[in-house]
Amino acid sequence: MTCATRAPAAKPAAYDYPPCLDAELGASASESGTRFRVWAPAAVSVTLRLFSKGTDEEDGRPLGRFPMMPGPDGTWELTFEDDRHGQYYDYLVEFGNGSVRRTADPWARAAGANGRRSMVVDLSRTDPEGWGDDRPPLIAPERLVVWETHIGDFSNDPRSGVPEAHRGGYLAFTHPDTSLDGGGRYPTCVAYLKRLGVTVVQLMPFYDFGSVDETLPGGYNWGYDPVNYNVPEGGYATDPYDGAVRIRECKAMIKALHDAGMLVVMDVVYNHMFSPDNWFERMTPGYFCRRKRNGALSNGSDCGCDMATEKPMFRRYMVDSVVYWAREYHVDGFRFDLMGLIDTDTMNAMREALDALPGGERILMYGEPWSARDTGAGPGVTLAQKNGLGDLDARIGWFCDRTRDAIKGHVFSPRAGGFVNGRARDEAGDVTAAADAWRGADAGGGPNRVVQYVSAHDDLTLWDKLCATMLAGEDGTPAPGAYDADGPDADRALAANRIAAGLVLTSAGLPFMLSGEEFARTKHGDDDSYDSGAEENRLDWARARRLDGMVRYYAALIGLRASDPVWAEGRREPLRVDGEVAAYRVGGYAVYANPTDRTIPVPAPGEGAWSCVLDSNGSPHPDVRPGGRLTLTPRSFTVWRGAGGRRD
Repeated sequence: MTCATRAPAAKPAAYDYPPCLDAELGASASESGTRFRVWAPAAVSVTLRLFSKGTDEEDGRPLGRFPMMPGPDGTWELTFEDDRHGQYYDYLVEFGNGSVRRTADPWARAAGANGRRSMVVDLSRTDPEGWGDDRPPLIAPERLVVWETHIGDFSNDPRSGVPEAHRGGYLAFTHPDTSLDGGGRYPTCVAYLKRLGVTVVQLMPFYDFGSVDETLPGGYNWGYDPVNYNVPEGGYATDPYDGAVRIRECKAMIKALHDAGMLVVMDVVYNHMFSPDNWFERMTPGYFCRRKRNGALSNGSDCGCDMATEKPMFRRYMVDSVVYWAREYHVDGFRFDLMGLIDTDTMNAMREALDALPGGERILMYGEPWSARDTGAGPGVTLAQKNGLGDLDARIGWFCDRTRDAIKGHVFSPRAGGFVNGRARDEAGDVTAAADAWRGADAGGGPNRVVQYVSAHDDLTLWDKLCATMLAGEDGTPAPGAYDADGPDADRALAANRIAAGLVLTSAGLPFMLSGEEFARTKHGDDDSYDSGAEENRLDWARARRLDGMVRYYAALIGLRASDPVWAEGRREPLRVDGEVAAYRVGGYAVYANPTDRTIPVPAPGEGAWSCVLDSNGSPHPDVRPGGRLTLTPRSFTVWRGAGGRRD
C-alpha cells in the first residue's frame, strides 16, 4: 500500500487542545430534526455544505452553506428542525491565517462514492429484514477457530455459484446454499464453511478505504488504507453511490454469517490513514497524526502517517469506533493491524468499553504485537508490542510469530524451512513449547491470549512456502506443477501441510488459518498480493473440490478440537521421543508429529490401552495394549486417545 507523503502544516509536536470527551460527534438524523457537531478547536469558523448527491460528478452544486456555531471544548454545532436523512455534506474549515480547507466528516457514519462527501443517516432506516432479531451464536472457547478471508476473494471465482450481481460483495454471504458451478454437489462459500466447521470468520478491512475507485468495476485491494473508519466500503456494495445501501448490505452479510452459526471479526487499521492529508488533519492540523520531536511524520506503519493513538481525542475516537461497530453492526470481534503502534492504555480502554456492552465480554480482541518500523510515540507511552504485552488486559490476544516460524520457517526468508519442511531436529523443542502456548517462556500471558497460526493474508501462503522449501530447484524456482499441488513430490508437501495444520489445531490458544489453507491455496509465490488483482487472490473453489481430502482432514481436526475443552487451555506435557518428532500429552490424549521419511515406533505414553483417533495420512492403526508401542508412519500427524480419554 502507498500513502501520499505531503502532510498539512503542523503545530509543534507538543501542541495540544482541550479534548471533547462527552458530546456526541458527527451527524445524527431523525424525524424530529438533524444535528451536526464536529471537533475543530483550531478553527476560527466552520461552514457546513449540504448536497443532494454524494459526488461532484453527480452534482457539484451545494443545496446551501450554513455557518456553524462554536460550542464547548473546541466543538462546532448546527441543528436543523427537519429530517436531513439521505443528504450529503462536507465542511469548509477556516483557520487564523486565512486558509480554508474542505473536509468530509471524520466522525461520519455514511458517505457517498469514494467517501469524499459524508452522508446524513438515520441508522434505523438501514436495517435489513430480521435485523432486530439478529444475535451472535454462543460458541464455547474450545470451539473457536478463525478463518480469515477477503470479502472479494470469498466469491470472486466465477465458479463459486454466487449470482454474478452479488459476486465479490457483501451479499455473496447471504446465499446459504451455493455450490461449485451451481451444480448442487460440492458446497462453496457459506455452505462450505458450515461443512468445514470453522466458527469465526475474520474479514479483511471492510471500512471505507482509499485504494480502489468504488465507481469502476474490477478494482481490487486488501484495504489497509483507511479513509472513513466508521463507514462500510462501497466497493463491496451493489450501489456505491447511495450511502445507505452499503450499510444495509454490510449488516445483511453479518446477519447471514450469524445465521450460519459463525462469529464475525473485523480487521481494523487504526494505526495509520491512507494519506497524512486526511479528514482528521484537515479538521485539526497537526493533532491526529503522530509526529517526531522535529514535527516530521512518524512512519512506524511504513505508510508515512502513524496515528497518535495516545492523544485523548484519537483514543476517544478508537473507543467510540469499536463500540459503534459492535453495537450497530453486531460485530463480534476486532483484529488490530500493527497493534504494536497502538498504546496499551488505548487498547485497554477499548476492552473496557466493549465489556460494558450487553454480552460485550464475549467480544474478541487480538492483534499483531509488532510494527513495520519504529514510531514516534513520546516518553511514557507503552505500545502494544511484544515487550508491552504485560500491560495489556488479559483478554487481549496476540499473533504468535514464534509458533508460525517454528512450524514452517522464518517468514522473511522464503527458502528457510521449519519443523515440517527440513529442520525437524532444530525446531522440535520449540514446536512442543508452541503447542503449550509457550507457557513458562514469558510469552505474555495465558494460552487464551495466543493466536496460533502458520498462514495469514501477509507473506507467502502456507502452500507457497512449502513449494519454496520442498519443491524448488537450486535456483529457488518451484518445479513445474508445484503450485498446482500435482507436480513431483507434491505428496510430501501435502503431508507437511497436514502436519502444520495438526500442530496449530491441537495447540493451546486460538487457532487461526488463512482461507484456502485447507486446500493448499496458492498465489503462485506472490508474498504481498494486496493489489495483485482478483484473479490471483480469489478462492479457487474447483481446487477445493480437487483437494477435498485435505479439506476433510481439516474438518476432522476442527471436530476433534470441538469435542473436548482440554484442547483450548489444557497443559501440554512433552513426551520423550526421537529428536525429530514433536510429541505431547494433553488430558487423555497423546499427539505425535513425525515429519521424517521413517516409520518410528514409540512406547505407549502411559498405562492403559491407546486408540488412534486421527491420522493425517488416513493410515489404519490397531489399538495398542498397555505397555505396547505406537507406530508413527512417515510424514504423519497422529492423535491417540487413552482408555480414559473423552469419547464424545
